[in-house]
Amino acid sequence: MGIVIKQSFKNTLSTYIGFGIGAINALFLYTNFLTDDYYGLVAFVLSAANIMLPFMAFGVQNALIKFYSTFKTKNSLNSFLTLMLFLPFVFIIPVGLIGIFGYDFIASLLSEKNPMVYEYVWHIYITAIAMAYFEIFYAWSKVHLKTVFGNIMREIFHRFCIMILLGCVYMKWIDVETFIDGVVAVYALRMIIMKIYAYALRFPVIKFSEIEDVSSILKYSFLIIIAGSIAMVILDLDKFMIGQYLEIENVAYYSVSVFIATVISVPQRSMHQIMMPLTAKFLNENNKTELESLYQKSSLSLLLISGLIFLLIVVNINMLYEILPEKFTGGLFVVVIIGLAKLYDNVMGNNNAIIFNSDYYRVVLFFGVLLATLAVVFNMILIPIYGIEGSAFATFLAIVIYNTLKLIFVKMKLKMQPFSFTTIKVLILLTVLSFGFYYVEFSFHPMVNIILKSILLSLLYLFLVYKFKFSKDINDQLKKYLPFL
Repeated sequence: MGIVIKQSFKNTLSTYIGFGIGAINALFLYTNFLTDDYYGLVAFVLSAANIMLPFMAFGVQNALIKFYSTFKTKNSLNSFLTLMLFLPFVFIIPVGLIGIFGYDFIASLLSEKNPMVYEYVWHIYITAIAMAYFEIFYAWSKVHLKTVFGNIMREIFHRFCIMILLGCVYMKWIDVETFIDGVVAVYALRMIIMKIYAYALRFPVIKFSEIEDVSSILKYSFLIIIAGSIAMVILDLDKFMIGQYLEIENVAYYSVSVFIATVISVPQRSMHQIMMPLTAKFLNENNKTELESLYQKSSLSLLLISGLIFLLIVVNINMLYEILPEKFTGGLFVVVIIGLAKLYDNVMGNNNAIIFNSDYYRVVLFFGVLLATLAVVFNMILIPIYGIEGSAFATFLAIVIYNTLKLIFVKMKLKMQPFSFTTIKVLILLTVLSFGFYYVEFSFHPMVNIILKSILLSLLYLFLVYKFKFSKDINDQLKKYLPFL
């Protein structure tokens, strides 16, 4: 776990900086510099692009990681990398042609509830391509166990650029339409920078030689599209469907609440970058001992880290809503229920990486179809009845069912599971501290309350985690960065 913890710490730091910038954007700049409908439009465009991303990438970002270490000669590796670069065009070109000849039909369908969407369908397509190739070039660097720069680009770069664009809107240097064009340009620029970095690690040599067992690679890429779609469906289908059932400003209100809850997923996102290639390596070497150790340690470490974030959000949410504009403060249930779903995601450890890189990856076809169906059905039923709270609960149900199925599957096939008695002890600690600090309030300004309560809770939590020795890896990091413990 040494390299995992080391790079995960750096990735977590950069991810939190990115989320800090994103928080300023989502909670303050968007809400004050754009009208609700345009904020909702931006959220809708990015969510739709995220849903398209797995198809545009054609599963290449995962195939790169799974198969890279299996090629032992330069010729075979160059041929493999050439295939990875060109394979996404199998989907990108036909979709582009459909867009050219069927734009009116597609745009009319997407803008039926909100007509302002009609002019921005191409923005979705271009952004999806930029996102897809960014992930491919990021995977290119991951196989060299270089994840920190890519994580900075993934978490900080585009948010910082969008902050600048929002400032330009406020100063009236650009209008809102130009701002939306600028957002698309930022994602394209991010992809180009990531490409340059990836090529600096290993410059591609275009070679179209025959690849051994190419059918397995293509089959894996095709099936992994579904697996990648699952994550995007869970993250963005709710926003997309809210835009189809409710006024588009509701997407903005929902996005604020989801953004707050999504902070819980930061440790998983950070650790996942280095766990994917390591998991693939252990599976390719049939090193079950190291794999099981990584599974259990990653689960416990993520629970301990994300548990603290969950605590800080839950105990401070009321004070945070006092700072936000009143129309954005109706999502308390959304924050809590999405937060619980994200916490469950973290407890899964590197479960996703195990399934994606094992010989059982085909099971994602079944899980993917089931989850997508459930997510759509739950949203269709609950959004018209309960609005954005119904969408949050639909997402929660879909995540719980999906993760539980994956947990059971890995246990049945690989005879390993991530939990231990320590997991139960950590959950008890989180429950006690949640109820213990939720009702603690100080008679200061809300921001002062948030800072003061967060410091007290964090110190107590870290002390208890260290004292009870829940995790050796976490304790080692606490000793290193908090020498007073």
